[in-house]
Amino acid sequence: MQIFTRKVICIIQHIPAGSVMSYGQVAAIAGSPRAARQVVRILHTMSERYRLPWHRVVNREGKVMLSDMLSRQLQITALREEGVAVDEEGTLELQRYMYQLDSLKWCEILSELCGEEI
Repeated sequence: MQIFTRKVICIIQHIPAGSVMSYGQVAAIAGSPRAARQVVRILHTMSERYRLPWHRVVNREGKVMLSDMLSRQLQITALREEGVAVDEEGTLELQRYMYQLDSLKWCEILSELCGEEI
């Protein structure tokens, strides 16, 4: 597994209930700020295998972007159950719910969770 993929998985696993991160935010912390689409791909292909809280990742505008209506509603419902206010269009107040740690803390977390120095 590529180190970027491993970092993305670790970051997403670390998002606490009631918080969200954007695809771009995850990509940047994982070391590739322009790889938001790759984060989407990783979520799509690895969420079940790694039990990722996929519903806690939204776009940079705080919107649920799933086009499949069932998956979209699942994400909205899961976020609401964790206390995140999401409107009927699938939009939330990103600054209010965004999970943020300083870069040093992320380095510590990634080193511990991924099992290597970053």
